[in-house]
Amino acid sequence: MRLQRAWYAIRGRAYPRTVGAAREPSWIFYDLALPILGVFAFVFVYRALDAPAQFTSYVIMGGATIAFWMNVMWNMAAQFYWEKHQGNLELYMMAPCGLVPILLGMAWGGMLATTVRAAVVVAVGILLFKAPLAVSSWPLFVLIFTLGLIALYGLGMFFSSLFLLWGREAWHMVSLLQEPVYLVSGFYFPVRALGLWVGMAASIIPITLALDGLRQVMFPSFHPGLLPVRWEVLGLAALAVLFVVLALRMLRFMERLARQEGRLSFRW
Repeated sequence: MRLQRAWYAIRGRAYPRTVGAAREPSWIFYDLALPILGVFAFVFVYRALDAPAQFTSYVIMGGATIAFWMNVMWNMAAQFYWEKHQGNLELYMMAPCGLVPILLGMAWGGMLATTVRAAVVVAVGILLFKAPLAVSSWPLFVLIFTLGLIALYGLGMFFSSLFLLWGREAWHMVSLLQEPVYLVSGFYFPVRALGLWVGMAASIIPITLALDGLRQVMFPSFHPGLLPVRWEVLGLAALAVLFVVLALRMLRFMERLARQEGRLSFRW
């Protein structure tokens, strides 16, 4: 019965992220058309500099990855903060399934919808710019992609608790983390260009290792990898475990704080 309730909660929260979002055509336009314009700008910059064709692929992959980062930060990390202002957070706290299935449903629905949007960015980039995108090992590509998503959405679940406890600072934290992550994660260029130690420090963000690993699988003889692929796979697996465990502990802490003490804030 408990697993059945959890499954219903996951499916119910995933529904508005997949089917419900398609009911507003303007959202689809803003989520697809505007990110593609940013990708086009960087492609034209590299072409004006006569950069190798692989840099066009870098930009397209970075533009597709941005969709996942934005989904995690705005639709996962800040979600509980918005639900609190909409009056739904109390219902979540009293739900017999707990907070974990609710966030899993948000993550699952957002992951599916964002994957479709990222695929559209990649498809448009390939068709318009003839970008070379060849995968040398599909099993390794899928493994890196899957571990990256688990670690990334685990980070989003962890941040959702922190941002709720921080209150109105959640909005500012999401905005603050947006552009710096674009830089240090190497969305539009090899992260190794920032230096080994800067890249290693940026590896705490799962996108950094995931994007670098995918590029190594796609351009093994061209891409200057931050670390060997096997080490990046191990790093992503460690980050996935770390952020999922931290997220579960923070969610349990929030539930205890809300149900036993009737508050959702720190006492300094």
